[in-house]
Amino acid sequence: MTQKELDARVAQVTIELRDKIAYITFDHVAARNAMTVEMYQSLKTICEDLAKNPSIRVAIFRGAGGKSFVSGSDIAQFTSFKDGEDGIRYEEAIHDYLNPLALLPIPTIAVIDGMAVGGGLAIATCCDFRISTPDAKFGVPIARTLGNCLYPGNIAWLAAHMGMNIVRRMLLLAEMVSARELHAQGYLLATHDADRLGNQADILAERLSKLAPITQKASKLAMARIIANQLPDCQDLIRETYGSDDFKNGVASFLKGEPPIWVGK
Repeated sequence: MTQKELDARVAQVTIELRDKIAYITFDHVAARNAMTVEMYQSLKTICEDLAKNPSIRVAIFRGAGGKSFVSGSDIAQFTSFKDGEDGIRYEEAIHDYLNPLALLPIPTIAVIDGMAVGGGLAIATCCDFRISTPDAKFGVPIARTLGNCLYPGNIAWLAAHMGMNIVRRMLLLAEMVSARELHAQGYLLATHDADRLGNQADILAERLSKLAPITQKASKLAMARIIANQLPDCQDLIRETYGSDDFKNGVASFLKGEPPIWVGK
């Protein structure tokens, strides 16, 4: 398939069931698999359906095209935001879309080619295990791109999986963190060359599928409940951020391909 044909594909999330393993693909190659609202909705539906399917023992998530897992969310949607309330609704919606993934009662594997950024990092972190190419990069560089913020549940989830110090670098310094560092830290289970990544995911899935499913369910959902316990109310912070001139200017500058100018208002 030519690059032009790849770029012409409709943004979608697809699922293929092979025996006891589900393969879910984020397919929006023209935008490095950036998630549209429809893609988030599809992901939620797929995960809700998988939770009801006792024949599926493991789910594997991967981006199409071999260059990106998910590069974030579709930025064009932010041009319709009028005030901070739109930001609250958006962040709560993202949490609602991703919650069925985080709470899937079966083990999940994120297979990461190239990058997992923004919403892509959130999706990868909702999975139980992550493997990537050695050159993969991870981050949430919103402090130099859009000027928005994250839902507190997403920050708590990231911090639980990679530590607050790394999350602080991602959010405050807008750093992209290497696969080597995140492998050493434990966030990544392993790194593999691109031509071995799919096979290694299958090997890991086969290993997971042979273990006690009820124990796996109880263990992962208990950990999820521990992370979610006593989350603070941060609507005031989300409302201020999404209602700011900086956010509006950040979105406009991003879509124009220009560097944003932050004024702190």
